[in-house]
Amino acid sequence: MMTRFDFLQAFVRVAETGSFSEAARRLGLSKSMVSRQVSALEAELGVRLLHRTTRSLSPTEAGRAYLERCQRILADLDEANLLVSRLQAVPRGRLRVSAPLSFGIGHLSAALPGFLERYPEIELEMNMTDRHVDLVEEGWDLAVRIGRLADSSLIVRRLAPIRGVAVAAPAYLERRGTPLVPPDLERHDCLIHSARTSEWRFVSPEGLASQVAVHGRFLADNGDVLRVMALAGLGIVQLPSFFVGDDIRAGRLVPVLEGFIPQEASLNAVYPHGRHLSPKVRAFVDYLAEKFGPEPYWDRDIAMAANG
Repeated sequence: MMTRFDFLQAFVRVAETGSFSEAARRLGLSKSMVSRQVSALEAELGVRLLHRTTRSLSPTEAGRAYLERCQRILADLDEANLLVSRLQAVPRGRLRVSAPLSFGIGHLSAALPGFLERYPEIELEMNMTDRHVDLVEEGWDLAVRIGRLADSSLIVRRLAPIRGVAVAAPAYLERRGTPLVPPDLERHDCLIHSARTSEWRFVSPEGLASQVAVHGRFLADNGDVLRVMALAGLGIVQLPSFFVGDDIRAGRLVPVLEGFIPQEASLNAVYPHGRHLSPKVRAFVDYLAEKFGPEPYWDRDIAMAANG
C-alpha cells in the first residue's frame, strides 16, 4: 500500500534528478510506479508539481516551493532515525576509501594501522589512484582529495593545509644559481607537472599575488617522478611540501624563493551529500583530521630544517 511518505519521497527524487528513470533506480522501484506516485500526489494536492515535456522535466513554481519543504521533512526524518540508531552505534562494517596514489602510499598508509587498531569492527578497503573516482556511481564511501575543489554534490571537510614549496638540488643551484624572485624562474629549467598549469603562482612577503610562466625539458603527471628528477639535479620543482619534507631536512633538496609563498591548497575528505555521516565514515574523517591537521608533521619537519 502506497503512503504519503512514498509520494513525497518519489516527488523529491524526481525533482532532484530531473528524471523518472533515475529516481526509480535510486528508489529501487519501477519507472511506472514512481510516475503513479507523483501523479497521485498531484491529484491529492490539486496542483501540478512538475513540467513534463518529451525532453525535459522540471518543477513548477508550486513544485519548487513544495520541494523545499519536502526536502526538509525527509531530512528531519532521517535525522530522527539516525539519532535513535546512534544511541548504540559503534563504527563497524566495510569502509571503502579512495585516495591519491602518492599521498596514499607516502603518508596515508602509515596512519591506517592506528585507525584499524582503534576501530576493530571496521573492515577497510583502500583504492590508491590519481583517477577522479565517482563516489556514488562506483560505491565508495568517501575520498581523500588534494587541491581546490570545485563546487559539487559532495560534502567537503578540510583536513589539513597543503603548502607548496619550490625546491632544487644543491648541485643544480651551484651550477645555475639561486632564483631570488619569481621572474628569475624564467631563466631556469623547471620540472613541470603536466596535469597542471605551467604558470606557478606566488604570494610575495607584502601579500601581493603574482604568477610566472615556467619552462623546462621534463614534464610528468606524478609528483614522485618530479621529485626524483629534482634530486638528480635536473631543475627546480614546485611540489606540495609532503613530497619533499624529508629531503629538505636531510639537505638533499633546498627551498628557493622562501619569501614567496606558492598558492596553498588543502587536504580534504569528500563524501556524498547528506546531513549526517555514518559512524564509520565520521570515525575515519575525524581520525585523519587528528593525524594530519592543522599543522601537518611534514611541515614541522621543514620548519625544523629551516631553524637548523
